[in-house]
Amino acid sequence: MSGKLVSEPPLKPENPEILAALYRLFRDFFDKAEKHRRWSIREDIPWDQCNKSLNRAIADVVETFCAVELYLPDYLAKVIPQNRAMRGRAWFFANWGYEESKHSMVLEDWLIKSGHRTEEQMADLQHDVFAHEWNLPHGCARTMACYTLTQELATWLHYNRLLDVVRREGGDPALQKILTLVSVDERAHFDFFRRMVMIYLEYDREGTLEALRRVVNDFSMPAVHMLADSRMRMEEVKQLRIFDYDIYYKHVFEPILEKLNLTKKDLRRRSSRREIVVLGNGHS
Repeated sequence: MSGKLVSEPPLKPENPEILAALYRLFRDFFDKAEKHRRWSIREDIPWDQCNKSLNRAIADVVETFCAVELYLPDYLAKVIPQNRAMRGRAWFFANWGYEESKHSMVLEDWLIKSGHRTEEQMADLQHDVFAHEWNLPHGCARTMACYTLTQELATWLHYNRLLDVVRREGGDPALQKILTLVSVDERAHFDFFRRMVMIYLEYDREGTLEALRRVVNDFSMPAVHMLADSRMRMEEVKQLRIFDYDIYYKHVFEPILEKLNLTKKDLRRRSSRREIVVLGNGHS
């Protein structure tokens, strides 16, 4: 993203009923996570079953995903102030940050324990990531909710499709377990934002549809374009058939419409088709 926030009409001040609904949404998410989704990096991954001979391209993609997760401090530093007055959303992002930090750590651990990367190489990756600051692609909290809805489903899809690739390439029980656990988390994140956007649709349908149009017609995954070798990383994701425009349209855009009980007609005021760049094109 360029860091230049698009000027957008602000959401009307949220009334107590909306704020209460968002907090109830978070508590339901949190309670389910505590009961069903908590897992341990040390205890729940079969680390002795890493496949050291797995296709190098898979390790490259895992490293790319790890790099995206490493931008967590920027994500939280920018999005929590935007949601400070909305307890349900702010508390969600605190919990979301905890879960995303686990994703970053477990991917890094696999890269090192499998022998595909050294600790020195991972330190260099962190240095590259922290040399550039990520900024929000949208300046409106509601539009960011639509963006994160889309991004979370796309992230789940990345992990889920990579899991299929690992199985086809000979398997790696440790990485398969990691991708399964992380995918479940990402799907839960998507469901939270789906329910949030449905609240906004009920509250201000036209304004929320416009925010959703703005997102889905110019969507790109965050952060990877900021890495020096971003073109190579994006090409590897395409070559493994993990993500491209057609995959985005069929497995992200269309399911979002279905899950929100919308049709393409609801988003008719669309700009001309733009190429969806696999992991970020630098545009807000």
